[in-house]
Amino acid sequence: MSKPIVAIVGRPNVGKSTLFNGLAGGNISIVKDTPGVTRDRIYADVTWLDYHFTLIDTGGIEPDSSDVILSQMREQAQIAIDTADVIVFLTDVRQGLVDSDSKVADMLRRSRKPVLLVVNKVDSFEKFMPDVYEFYNLGIGDPIPVSAASRLGIGDMLDEVVKHFPSREGDQEEDERPKIAIVGKPNVGKSSIINRLIGENRVIVSHIAGTTRDAIDTNVRHEGKDYVFIDTAGLRRKSRIKEELERYSIIRTVTAVERADVVVLVIDAVEGVTEQDAKIAGIAHERGKGMIIAVNKWDAIEKNDKTIYEYTSRIRTTLSFMPYGELIFISAVTGQRLPKLFDRIDTVIQNQNLRVATGVLNEIMTEAVALQQPPSDKGKRLKLYYITQVAVKPPTFVIFVNDKELMHFSYIRYLENKIREAFGFKGTSLKFLIRERGEKN
Repeated sequence: MSKPIVAIVGRPNVGKSTLFNGLAGGNISIVKDTPGVTRDRIYADVTWLDYHFTLIDTGGIEPDSSDVILSQMREQAQIAIDTADVIVFLTDVRQGLVDSDSKVADMLRRSRKPVLLVVNKVDSFEKFMPDVYEFYNLGIGDPIPVSAASRLGIGDMLDEVVKHFPSREGDQEEDERPKIAIVGKPNVGKSSIINRLIGENRVIVSHIAGTTRDAIDTNVRHEGKDYVFIDTAGLRRKSRIKEELERYSIIRTVTAVERADVVVLVIDAVEGVTEQDAKIAGIAHERGKGMIIAVNKWDAIEKNDKTIYEYTSRIRTTLSFMPYGELIFISAVTGQRLPKLFDRIDTVIQNQNLRVATGVLNEIMTEAVALQQPPSDKGKRLKLYYITQVAVKPPTFVIFVNDKELMHFSYIRYLENKIREAFGFKGTSLKFLIRERGEKN
């Protein structure tokens, strides 16, 4: 089941980014060989108690006039309404209740999404509580006093947030159809691929970049099996974003990836693979989703006997952090190799759910250790005691060692390669958790 989405909404300078960074800062895992993935993000995975959710910061609005303030806040609030399971409406106790707060509150009140009214910058409950009571006038429930900067009241706020998450008892009734998110830059042919698969123009196709703004679910039936394809808004470089609404298309892409079992990254064959493609792929890579790299518009490329090899080499170099991604060359216009896309999807889903017996894993690890000695530091050598698989989607392994600090990421990569040599795991990332012997958690 995908993680719930929590969006932070509010005027400029009420402390949205401070709250976001305070909640997400310790939970963002920096992948060194993933270029640009962890920079300038407006989303992050957060854990509170035993709840896991995706937090979205809808900040960054810099309006030029009072008229623009209202229109852009409406856009911002609408995006939160469309994508979030819970909305945190942040206000500022020091500025007090202003007209813009009331306008957005009125909009949120009409939505069917849970809205939590949070009053920020309450550094002293005794001093500011009388001012907090003013926010009852918004009519969207009890105001929750917090100080994002001082970390006051954050736990109480999160307790209220998780109360509104979907019930976990409904997990068994979740839609079992494979869900495939189609992601990529604008105008690479994402909508055209889905239209070709279903044989009709269900999704709007235009040469204007950014036509698809909402994530659209489309059921596709192939050889008696149903698949749900999620078409998403294309992502652009920040410097090229002119419309405020388009800036938030990344939110929809993140939520679509969160819901998906498999992500298909569409690359324009004419333009070639870019750093922006790597950033988009990083969203799926971090979340452990199945990965297929589809090079579209292959019919528009002049080819010789080395063309595919050269393209493959460039893609593998740019997307070096995910060598497991399945690669396919297609054309949405001619339909070239599109039926094979379903075969790749089925293979990736099967690998995402593959379980390896503990005994076999330990045989592989023992052989790997014999071939290459574990690293040592200051005379102390790493010892590997035991390995076992604890989860799927993505396949997750726990390795018990004598000292976690000695387990260098390069040796983890070495062990991963040995496991892949034995079982393939094409199209899926592998996750490794390192534990010292005696650790319970």
